[in-house]
Amino acid sequence: MDLRNVSDSFVVAAQMQPADLAALAGDGITSVICARPDNEEPGQPSLDAMRQAAQDAGLAFHHIPVAGGEFPDAAVAAFAAVRRGTPGKVLGYCRSGMRAVTLDALANIEGISAQDRIESAARAGYDISAVTERLARSA
Repeated sequence: MDLRNVSDSFVVAAQMQPADLAALAGDGITSVICARPDNEEPGQPSLDAMRQAAQDAGLAFHHIPVAGGEFPDAAVAAFAAVRRGTPGKVLGYCRSGMRAVTLDALANIEGISAQDRIESAARAGYDISAVTERLARSA
């Protein structure tokens, strides 16, 4: 499992397996957000299996699916609400981690500049420059 710190309160990962979730609480993670639609591709663990594994590990689990490079305002608002309402670290995941890190940057709960959000994502290994204009509007 490759966890990448984006900020002190947000970590991103590519698709994990249910068994991976048990170790997250030891890393200070208290909540998991899945940004993938259920059954997006063959072999992906089911949403129910991931939710149950998170709950068994004592983690809150949220499903905010986005697809096709689209980040609807409602999804960004839901992501922001989870981030604001969660004490401790939040882990966001999707197939590669890109949708999760983009949702976090768009939610901008830390109130930082668009450039700082782009740089934080880049340090974690993600290029979110495609949403630069939208990030600038949310600063």
